[in-house]
Amino acid sequence: MTQPSTVCTKGIILAGGSGSRLAPMTLGCNKQLLPVYDKPLIYYPLSTLMLAGIQDVLLISSPDEIHRFESLFGNGSDLGIRMQYQVQPQPDGLAQAFVLGESFIGNDPVALILGDNVFYGDGFSKSLQAIAQNLTGATVFAHEVSDPSRYGVIELDAGGMPISIVEKPVHPKSNLVIPGIYFFDHRVVEFAKALRPSARGEYEITDVIQQYLNDRSLSVSRMGRGTVWLDTGTPMALLQASNFIAAIEQRQGVRICCPEEIAARMGYITPKDLRRLAESMESDYGAYLRSVARQLGHSTIPS
Repeated sequence: MTQPSTVCTKGIILAGGSGSRLAPMTLGCNKQLLPVYDKPLIYYPLSTLMLAGIQDVLLISSPDEIHRFESLFGNGSDLGIRMQYQVQPQPDGLAQAFVLGESFIGNDPVALILGDNVFYGDGFSKSLQAIAQNLTGATVFAHEVSDPSRYGVIELDAGGMPISIVEKPVHPKSNLVIPGIYFFDHRVVEFAKALRPSARGEYEITDVIQQYLNDRSLSVSRMGRGTVWLDTGTPMALLQASNFIAAIEQRQGVRICCPEEIAARMGYITPKDLRRLAESMESDYGAYLRSVARQLGHSTIPS
């Protein structure tokens, strides 16, 4: 079924979970507040949404942790965005985010990104913007991995069209999996509300995606080899992500997924605003923000 294309301006970050796979690191704080090299993990999914052109964000987390994110981001005005918050009473699956976010979504399309996923790659922001600016039905990414049975596996036909989706299959039909960022039209709320818990007792995101596949309104964008997707759900994965970010930043002299810089470069805030944000940071990160502010203050990039 063909659906009209719409612009996606809203995004949800799901930052809940029990953090049991990262214990004891997460006994005192939410896993999305753990550092990935020089910044909190939550900065990475937020930056990804901002790079897509999304400025209206709902962050979902547990009752005990939601206040930490409110303290960190406030209403989002420092970054030129709008931040709202929603409590997830218990982690019952990714698709629960759309039910909890029903009033936030309304009749608009929405992107969902998982709070522990890191994306990086040349041209990835352009892919995000292209999807967000012309969304029809649902769009997911496909990423090639060596261990697909750990994820939701998507099978494509010879023409690149999706033909099946299976959550954590024992015998995967392909090595293409769906990473933790998704774009949906407004129907996602009704699809999610109609779900029944899976054998794992969760409301599965793959069951929502299946609904779009059933009515032929699912598109798939394959990530190229130059795009990196990191799932930081284990201690080793968290360490590997930190090492990767550190290597790129030290080699190139830039910051990856720095929301303050993105806000300034996207024109959400001015170079003066960026300098103000950097004033309280007596760190290399703060020095970097000040250098970006000086650069933008003397450039022709709109601010």
